[in-house]
Amino acid sequence: MNTTRQGAAVDARGIGVEGPRGWAFRGIDISAEPGTLIAVEGSSGSGRTCLLLALTGRMRITEGTATVAGLPLPQRIGTVRSRTAIAHVPGVVDLEPALTVGEHLREQALLGHRFQGLGASLPWSKRQKEATRARIDAALAAVRLDPDTLPKGLRTAVRDLERIEALRLSVALGIMHGPRLLAVDDVDLKLSEAERAQAWQMLRDLALEGTTVVAAGSDAPADALAVRTTRTKPAAAAAAADPVKDEPSAPVKDEPASAEDEPAPAEDAPRTAEQDEPQAPVQDAPHTTEEEAAHAFAETGRA
Repeated sequence: MNTTRQGAAVDARGIGVEGPRGWAFRGIDISAEPGTLIAVEGSSGSGRTCLLLALTGRMRITEGTATVAGLPLPQRIGTVRSRTAIAHVPGVVDLEPALTVGEHLREQALLGHRFQGLGASLPWSKRQKEATRARIDAALAAVRLDPDTLPKGLRTAVRDLERIEALRLSVALGIMHGPRLLAVDDVDLKLSEAERAQAWQMLRDLALEGTTVVAAGSDAPADALAVRTTRTKPAAAAAAADPVKDEPSAPVKDEPASAEDEPAPAEDAPRTAEQDEPQAPVQDAPHTTEEEAAHAFAETGRA
């Protein structure tokens, strides 16, 4: 399957992620051309978030075969991670409520320069500042987030954003450095019917521009490629016994990764995504509480 400069083709056959408490998801098949909008549907605890993390190289698949942008998983997991991005994933990439919209955008732009080896050239020249400003403006335009419509413009704190505005900001941060595939979780979380339509239209437009988009939620456009996750029997039984554990057990903060390929050692115990080891939750809850997140981090030694 060919890829374009912008989008990444996705080809998965019977993929799954298994951890100490059972399967997060399994038996997933995907065949998508670059620039496809892939809608991941399924009930809470069916592994939607885990599937997004697996396809972006942030969680190691333990069953089946997959390629993203022509790169096999998990053998080239580090390279896949460097060419993809995630947005709106609680516990993995979170907006800071106290920071402003402008601070988030500038920080993301600065991270991009740092990992491109430009940090030593600071303070930036006028040309670099203009390029950064253009990159930020392009990201905001792509997600249709107009600073003039915010209460204090770019000085608006995240805590003062509407939910749809926070989603747009999270997606803008994700696409700022041109990923070939973008994964977005909980697209329709606590949004009105009109806002859900706006959110999906935003992602559809990104896909039409060439970026492959994988998004978890409901009410996806009819032309989206639907992929459904279902609870495995052991996972469903575990959720009934202990619903607090119905979430990924190893969320990690997302950061730019090196493009170097990384080895894929076969180990049973899950490790963090930066270490390219399987993060092995039994289940995946899109609405993560602070108590549940603390349990997940503690389980992987990252509390």
